[in-house]
Amino acid sequence: MAITTAASRLGTSAFSEAQPLELRSNWTPEEGKIVIQAIYRQVLGNDYLMAAERQIGLESLLTNGQMTVREFVRALAKSELYKTKFLYPHFQTRVIELNFKHLLGRAPYDESEVIEHLDRYQNEGFEADIDSYIDSAEYDSNFGDAIVPYYRGFSTQTGQKTAGFPRMFQLYRGYATSDRSQIAGSTSRLAAELGKNSVSAVIGPSGVNEGWAYRPSKQGTMPSRVFGRSSIDSSDRLYRIEVSAVSLPRYPRVRRSNQEFVVPYEQLSSTLQQINKMGGKVASINIAQ
Repeated sequence: MAITTAASRLGTSAFSEAQPLELRSNWTPEEGKIVIQAIYRQVLGNDYLMAAERQIGLESLLTNGQMTVREFVRALAKSELYKTKFLYPHFQTRVIELNFKHLLGRAPYDESEVIEHLDRYQNEGFEADIDSYIDSAEYDSNFGDAIVPYYRGFSTQTGQKTAGFPRMFQLYRGYATSDRSQIAGSTSRLAAELGKNSVSAVIGPSGVNEGWAYRPSKQGTMPSRVFGRSSIDSSDRLYRIEVSAVSLPRYPRVRRSNQEFVVPYEQLSSTLQQINKMGGKVASINIAQ
């Protein structure tokens, strides 16, 4: 059951309206190909897969009935291909976030889960940590041997924690993006809020909400107070306008610039008109104090 009726606006319709993909008995070669593509898409975070990167040996074992979906997922997650895409370029906290997303279809619920996997990785190695996801009771009860892992974090289920829903949006940034092409790059998405045991607001992924969602400065340098007035005879009350998707005046046109404007009430209307001409989307308007 979908956790929200706003799935279309949050970009989760592709998952909330789809049924889990299972390789049932007496499956056809065509169904086998569909399952293999779904496994690549899920485990590799929707990253582009070149023909030379396909795991032909694993595909043959699956199509010949010598390997289950679960074992294909396990082998792919342990492969050099997976390590090259997700293990080697990232700090281990980011790797663990991606493992949760790719293998269990959800975000970490709390910092203790990350610490557990971090300890196992350091003491037993990467492959042992991958086994801990695949051999877990959680994986078995949700996917078993025949179901392709999917993003469970977008649906209400027994055992799912509410915190997992907004955190999934920190990891999932749109159906047309991949886990190697996001704006935030290789940095951890959840380390700060897991450490504080807090939950961030849902930030709509790219391609929804009519533009890119506003995000504050990474350094946290956005001013919280404003002193003085911007012009003579203007009112004392100032407003902060947070804007996303502003088109920069250069070629090629870039629509990923987030900006803020602090203006008096008298200039509020004209500033909003100027933002509209620039193609920006107003994320919020607040009184600057």
